[in-house]
Amino acid sequence: MAAKKAVLQLSIHHEERTRKKVFVTVSRFPGVTSITIDDKAGKLTVVGEIDVSVIVMKLRKLCNAEIVSVDDVKPPEKKPEPEKPAPVISYPFVMNSPYSYNPACAYADPYYHQPNTCVIM
Repeated sequence: MAAKKAVLQLSIHHEERTRKKVFVTVSRFPGVTSITIDDKAGKLTVVGEIDVSVIVMKLRKLCNAEIVSVDDVKPPEKKPEPEKPAPVISYPFVMNSPYSYNPACAYADPYYHQPNTCVIM
């Protein structure tokens, strides 16, 4: 079933109790995604994957309800995403010389010393 937008004319005449009953009744239908009521015009708008005739039959037990319009809801169009540049892969700088300092060895071996240090005895 496709998503629909149904506009219904209700005669609730500013009755708070009836408006709450209408809201609860319509919200219990499966597939309803949004409900809005315009108090001044007396119109109820229901959006979702719904069967409008079943909703109207149920609402007629509470108040006078008539179908004004039923339209199909189109899903929003997705904009094409711009292509992202390829990520630049950088490798850590590793010095492959016998005189490079490795801090991991300094902590593991307490007698480790740097090869370029001068020790006077």
